[in-house]
Amino acid sequence: MEEFPETPARDSKPASDEVSPWALAGLGTQFFASILLFVWVGNWLDRRFDVAPLCLLSGVFLGGGGSFFLSYRQLTKPRGSHSRNNDSTPNS
Repeated sequence: MEEFPETPARDSKPASDEVSPWALAGLGTQFFASILLFVWVGNWLDRRFDVAPLCLLSGVFLGGGGSFFLSYRQLTKPRGSHSRNNDSTPNS
């Protein structure tokens, strides 16, 4: 009988029910980039059509709201054995 049980090797992938920290970092980056892009476009439209804060505020709400909605959908989708297998390997 062994004195110390064998410890499992660390895997870079999280368990099937956990969300990867890299995926969360990607969602944060997507959220930031989306707001930044929509603010830039809104500011450009404000200068072009001289409608000062309207397009800028619309850009903030569209970018933030849309990115929040997509992040929410990504984080709440089912994972594990109940979700569809999206890889390209055939089932055996």
